[in-house]
Order: sequence, then C-alpha cells, then structure tokens
Amino acid sequence: MRNAPLDIVVVGLSLSSSWGNGHATTFRSLLKGLAALGHRVLFLERDKPWYAANRDLPEPDFCELRLYDSVEELATTYRREIAEADAVIVGSYVPDGVEVIDRLTAIAPGRVSFYDIDTPVTLAKLMRGDEEYLARRQIPDFATYFSFTGGPTLDRLEQEFGAKDAQALFCSVESERYRHTGAEPVWDLGYLGTYSPDRQPTLERLLLEPARQLPDKRFVVAGPQYPADIAWPDNVERIDHLPPAEHAAFYSRQRFTLNVTRADMIAAGWSPSVRLFEAAAVGVPIVSDAWDGLGELLPEGEAIVVARGTEDVVAALCETGEEDRRRLADAAQEIVLSAHTGLARAKELAAALRIHHAPRLSAAGRP
Repeated sequence: MRNAPLDIVVVGLSLSSSWGNGHATTFRSLLKGLAALGHRVLFLERDKPWYAANRDLPEPDFCELRLYDSVEELATTYRREIAEADAVIVGSYVPDGVEVIDRLTAIAPGRVSFYDIDTPVTLAKLMRGDEEYLARRQIPDFATYFSFTGGPTLDRLEQEFGAKDAQALFCSVESERYRHTGAEPVWDLGYLGTYSPDRQPTLERLLLEPARQLPDKRFVVAGPQYPADIAWPDNVERIDHLPPAEHAAFYSRQRFTLNVTRADMIAAGWSPSVRLFEAAAVGVPIVSDAWDGLGELLPEGEAIVVARGTEDVVAALCETGEEDRRRLADAAQEIVLSAHTGLARAKELAAALRIHHAPRLSAAGRP
C-alpha cells in the first residue's frame, strides 16, 4: 500500500490559461506527472475575466478542473473535497490568498502546504509588509513550504520565517510536448516571456542591443503586455501571446534562445525558469543571464552560454560553430530530460507529501 494513489486538492492561480503567467505551464507539467503516477488531483481556480478570455486548456484530461467565483464558494462548495483530501496545496498569487489559506487550514488542519512559484518575490513583499497573497503568520502552519527557489532561500524560510519544512520544488517540462520539430532556424536569437519592468533592462542589454549591432541577423521577442513605446530594432520580430502548444515550434526555429530572470530571482539565485527547461528539452542552445546556482543545474560553457553583457551575446552568435552549438544543446537536453520533467518533479512532490502526511495516510489504511 506504500504507493497507493493520493487524493490531492490544488488551489492555484491558473491552470486553464497561460495568458500572462507562468503558473499554468508549471502546474500542467506537475499535474500530468502526478496523473501518470496514478494520483488524483482536483484543481480549483478563481474565475477571472482575463483568463476566461484566453483559456488554452479549459478541460484538462489529467486532473479535474473546477472554477470558483469567491472565497466563500471555494470553502463551501468544495469543503468535502478539501476536508477529505490527503493533501491540500495552495499556490502563490492566488486571489485573496490570505483568506483562502485561512479557510483551507481551518478545513484541513495539518494537511495544507504552500507552493511558492514566486519565492524571491514573495519574501521581498513580506519584508515590505505586503501580504497580497500570503501572510507571514501563516508560514509556520504549512506542512511543507514548497519553493521554486532552492539554495540558501530554503534555510531562510525555516530560520527567518518559521517554515516547518522548506523544500525546493523547481518547475519542470512536459517532455512529451517539448521536442524539436525539425524546422530550420528562422531567428538567430529569440526570447519568450511576458513583459516585466525588471526584466526589460536585461532584454535590452542581451537582445535588443545585439540586434542593433548585428543588423544582418534576425531576432524575435514573443509575449504579451509590452508597452507600445518600446523602440524595437527593425530586425526584431514581435509576436504577441504564444500559447504553450506553439512553444516547441517557436524554440525549434531559433539558433539560440535567451533566458532572462527577474531581479528578485537573480538576487536569490537557484531559481530556474520554466522557459529554461522548455528550451533545453527542445534542444535549442540557451543564452542566459547570470545567477547563483545556474552552473549547478546547467554547467557554464558545457550546457549553456552565460551572458554578462552585450558582448557575450554577440560573441555567441558570431563565433559559435555548428558543432559547438549542437554540443551545448545536447548537454542541456540530457540534463533536463533526466532530472527536470513533470514526472520527475511529481515523484519528488508525492514522496514529500507521503512523509508529512504519513500519520493520516496510515490511519486511513494507506501507509
């Protein structure tokens, strides 16, 4: 009975829509992995108009998805499912998150964990007294604080914020969907990501300025919410929202792809993005900004190009031969497909949940 299926309730920002957020792709990969292992998941998502207008996965086949309109509806309509679940996981940036967490912990005491897909941002907000979706007082109540960020941040969560157990649960990739299409490269360097003010200076330094210096090469930026006043060089193509179903084809048409990290995550280190793993799985060489822990995941010069300035990007585009380009891509792909798939991450999550919910599972006859 040790590997009996778990009944898990997840309350997250979004599963149905990847528009303007990286949470949906993270949850999709993780939950598909859980389904492959035989676990049952109910995902509860706040019904918001901006997601309703952009739903690219309204009916997932790997879990049950239900929408709710208010905290009260969540706590009443789904009270039985929450109360009977082996584990309840609430994600970061859930609307009215503080109230949601209070209601969940009242219904399922000792069985609620937090999955922070924005850990450095969350801790920076808490240090400012900003409790938009999590109150500092709630952290010690979680069975486990799962964090998108590893490294020293886990010690900080336990020692400074009182988490009982902080564990890294990095994002992952759906390996069956992220494969090279065989298409020939169209762009020399591309970037996929929603506009963010703190990422834009890096995008300027590592893509727009190289585009200006290399007018004979082609570049692309895909993602929504970019201000109209950005001066895009003529050789930079713009694509608005690109749904996950088109990501693999997008990566496949690039000679190199760019990974850009938010400032809070650079400061914390150990915060690999979904895009990093997606690109590696497809088999496109990656150019990334620098942060602590990156080399432990993808060794610099062996599986990734780390760019600290415009000149590093220009050198990569102009001086990297085809053999070295393929060597970089193959090394990153091997690492990611062996350790950072949705199935691998689901195994980590299920193992952690069994440890921390062992008394309840044993009492239910499911050790």
